[in-house]
Amino acid sequence: MLFGFLLEQYLQAADRAREAIGKSIAFLQEFPFSCRKAAPDNPFLREMLIPFGSAGYVALFEIENDKTVTILAIRHQREDDYH
Repeated sequence: MLFGFLLEQYLQAADRAREAIGKSIAFLQEFPFSCRKAAPDNPFLREMLIPFGSAGYVALFEIENDKTVTILAIRHQREDDYH
């Protein structure tokens, strides 16, 4: 679903978006605590901004332990429910 719209419109943009998201998620392997807190009462629930074009994406994730990070959602910053 995330890439469906881009695939219909522009295949190269979809490939670049996939690459940007992949690189950012790889960053979490080393530095998960460097991303901003998503909830003040849960230091393990975090958001990572993923630059892409004039806006980008936001990945919501939870740090489970020192070896596991669970990606809960990825959305475009211009989606209606982004705040």
